[in-house]
Amino acid sequence: MSTTHTYLPFRTVAVLGAGVMGAQIAAHLANAGLMVHLLDIPAKEGNKNAIVEGALKKMQKLKPNPLATSEASSRIRPGNFDEHLHRLTEAEWIIEAVVENMDVKQELMSKVEQIVNEDAIISTNTSGLPIHRIAQGRSPSFKKRFLGTHFFNPPRYLKLLELIPTPDTDPAVLEKIKWFGRLHLGKSVVVAKDTPNFIANRIGNYATLQVMRYFTEGDYTIEEIDTLTGPLVGHAKSATFRTLDLVGLDTMLYVADNLYKAIPDDESREAHKPPELLRKMVEQGLLGAKAGKGFYKKVGKDILSLNPQTFQYEPPRPMNLGDLKSISQIADLPERINALYQDAGRAGKFFRETTLDLLAYCARRIPEIADSPADIDHALCWGFGWEMGPFEVWDALGFERILTDMQDNNIPVPAWVEKMHRNGVTAFYREQNGGREVYLPGKRYTPLETPQDVISLTVLKKDHRRTLWQRKEAALLDLGDGVTLYEFRSKANTLSMDVVNGILEAIDFVEKGDYRGMVIGNTGKNFSAGANLAEVAQAIMEGKFDLLEQATHHFQEMILRVRYARKPVVAAVQGMVLGGACELSMHCAQVVAALETYIGLVELGAGVIPAGCGSTYMTAWAAERAASKQPSHIQPFIMKVFETIATAKVATSAIEGIELGFLTEKTRVVMNADRRLFVAKQEVIRLSEERYMPPPVRTAIPVLGKPGWAAMESAAYQMLQAGYATEYDRYLAGRLAYIMTGGELTAPATVHEEYLIGLEREVFLSLLKEKKTQERIHSIITTNKPLRN
Repeated sequence: MSTTHTYLPFRTVAVLGAGVMGAQIAAHLANAGLMVHLLDIPAKEGNKNAIVEGALKKMQKLKPNPLATSEASSRIRPGNFDEHLHRLTEAEWIIEAVVENMDVKQELMSKVEQIVNEDAIISTNTSGLPIHRIAQGRSPSFKKRFLGTHFFNPPRYLKLLELIPTPDTDPAVLEKIKWFGRLHLGKSVVVAKDTPNFIANRIGNYATLQVMRYFTEGDYTIEEIDTLTGPLVGHAKSATFRTLDLVGLDTMLYVADNLYKAIPDDESREAHKPPELLRKMVEQGLLGAKAGKGFYKKVGKDILSLNPQTFQYEPPRPMNLGDLKSISQIADLPERINALYQDAGRAGKFFRETTLDLLAYCARRIPEIADSPADIDHALCWGFGWEMGPFEVWDALGFERILTDMQDNNIPVPAWVEKMHRNGVTAFYREQNGGREVYLPGKRYTPLETPQDVISLTVLKKDHRRTLWQRKEAALLDLGDGVTLYEFRSKANTLSMDVVNGILEAIDFVEKGDYRGMVIGNTGKNFSAGANLAEVAQAIMEGKFDLLEQATHHFQEMILRVRYARKPVVAAVQGMVLGGACELSMHCAQVVAALETYIGLVELGAGVIPAGCGSTYMTAWAAERAASKQPSHIQPFIMKVFETIATAKVATSAIEGIELGFLTEKTRVVMNADRRLFVAKQEVIRLSEERYMPPPVRTAIPVLGKPGWAAMESAAYQMLQAGYATEYDRYLAGRLAYIMTGGELTAPATVHEEYLIGLEREVFLSLLKEKKTQERIHSIITTNKPLRN
């Protein structure tokens, strides 16, 4: 796929239907910077836009938030079908998301055709109705611009976008939506066939109902099944029953009932029939999270689960799954599932039976729902958060072993798999010529499409010439075109001493060599959760405070080395970017951030203050926002920054990170996180071509002295009185205020950055000796939760 942009991006879109999906699709389109018309039926009385406006208010209260920033909501314009359908003339893309009723959809499409421009694209978000039938009766011109665009809920967070063309859809229309969805909406796209529930939900429904029967008809508990269908096997943390509670049991029942009716020729149709327990639960209002009770119910701090005989909620029974601890501690997923597959107990039995059944079902759906095993794998991974798709799992467990076990258990295997085996092909995927290929049934291996604007570190690292040097927890890689990449390899990508030393070494290497600059990035779920607190705790326990002082000074030295490097250092961030990682990124020449970047200075939660030049940076940033250097002008900005750090606020998106000052306004926010390393590389090249110079040293940072300190102390006291802070939180906030206002300075002044950085170090080291700080650090290390002591 070329990175050349041959299409014009959309600017105005319309979403028809303001239900749960319609409103959230509108929100994500607004996140992408589009103007969105959101229309629905008029209210029967009063304000005719009440239905849409009510849906928007309800949506904005959802957690996680469908909006990347509150400002995005201003781009959504509510309306109703009676008064505002004429607005569709402004829209370049119209997405229908009304009730799942064929007559309603066809009638609406008839009205849409009469209004929209002749080059507007029209799509439907239906998840269960035949796409081609929705366009029945429309003109050839309409049909060529019509297709299915099936978003997954919640649209902002789930990557998968299934595109379903009809036989009449113009291939250019499909390609434009595919391009726009990937590049501007951040979606991973799978082109699906117009079959019931398409790919992900067809397989997902089967998998869910399959494992449910081990509860309704077998002897496995809810907790046991969720343990065996969650992170242990590379699936989402919510596993099976927690996911059902989140989706809504009524929704699951509706989908299952409709799918059962729609697939009379599926040889496994009966497996799609929902169990009676599910129907009874819906009848009794046990709908899941939205009703406060489903398969689980929270009572106080206790999580109870449903007894299917009594319909009462009970504490979980002890699990009888053998020694899963040793298996769960295996870091490598293929190795872990192999160990589970070989387990002789109930855990292994469950995994073997469900895996063999599901893999065979997936194989039998080819070519009905997809032509390639990769399409099924991608749909399940991107739609449900699986780390490995079914055919990847099959390869990992051994193609021939799984095939033999299926045959021994009389599980129907499609002819194309048996033919594949007879021809000596024993894997669905293979590595070839530095790339990955997938076997197409009845044909041959074919290369998997890899966009040119995505850098795969997995592929890159297979070429040993690309590794310039490596150390225990980091490596410097050659991205080509004179750009290097510093990759963290520490546990959870923490900023350990080895990683810190490596950054210093990497900058020296790049500056002395024939390189343009360096990217700092990785492909982990999170860029970095910050400093390695285990190293800090170990030094505290051993009383090595002199070592901690050296380490703190060294960390600050590394941050300043990044800021003042003679060649540009660009951070490519995603997921959590906390504490020291936030400080690192804010001192880079440029940052490329995935939209889903959760960045913040959270040190007060660990009983310390930002001491990696972060307190200094934010103090300077606040002053730069002010109209002048007058204390009265600076005061409101510094107070806002103080409250942000004192409450350990974390941005819920890269856009909010910019608003809070953790990221600069020049930050490149990429909707598709897979593109961030490529874009970061391009930023290094751009800065180099512009003859990059590091920023000047901050020699005159305005600070407010004791008057400013008093205002911050007052704010901290008010938070204490309101119950938002503990006494120790207030004390920590006071120490932060001490730094940000210039320490012992009695009046406003300007100071050199080295002065404030020294105050950071002084306060940080003193706090490490406090018992309550040590308790907070211990809590984070042992429970991964902050302690409010």
